[in-house]
Formats: sequence, C-alpha cells, structure tokens
Amino acid sequence: MKVRILAASSLFALLWMAAPPAIAVCGFHYLTGRPCPLCGLTRALFALAKGHGGEALRLHPLAPLGFAMLFALFWDHPLRGRLWMAGIAAFAVYGLWRAIG
Repeated sequence: MKVRILAASSLFALLWMAAPPAIAVCGFHYLTGRPCPLCGLTRALFALAKGHGGEALRLHPLAPLGFAMLFALFWDHPLRGRLWMAGIAAFAVYGLWRAIG
C-alpha cells in the first residue's frame, strides 16, 4: 500500500512540476490530418495536476476521466476495472465523434 501511495504521489509531483513536451507527436494526426481520441490529453493531464481545470477541458474534454483512470492504476479496488471499462468506452465514442465530425 505504501509503495502505491509513493508511486501515485511521485507521478502527481512529476505532472505538477514538469512541463509537457514542447512538440506534439501523434502518428494518427500526422497520417490523417485528423485529431486522434487522445490528442491533447498529455498536455491536459499536466494542466489538471497544476490545477488548471479550464485549460485541461479546453485541451481535451475527457481529461478529468483520463486523470482518474491514470491514478486508479494505483488503487486496488474492484471499481477500478469498471472505471477503466467505462473510460475506454467513453474515449472510443469520443474518438469516433472526433474523427468523423
């Protein structure tokens, strides 16, 4: 349990202290010219860790869900699987909407 708390705290500290990558590299976007379901999510996670919720939502509307999914990896509970299943479904639907629209 202590190792999980330390790992989650370290990840949060890294997101809070570091800056996101300067250039966005997305193979899907590069090949198709369309944003993928995850485009903007990395920068949005960094923004959420810094407390910039509005900026995170502007970068990617599912950023809070992605943030919860990321930190649920350190949580040993049966609901973690449900969160991940719902999150994957949400990202899939959003990705289809984003790619088509």
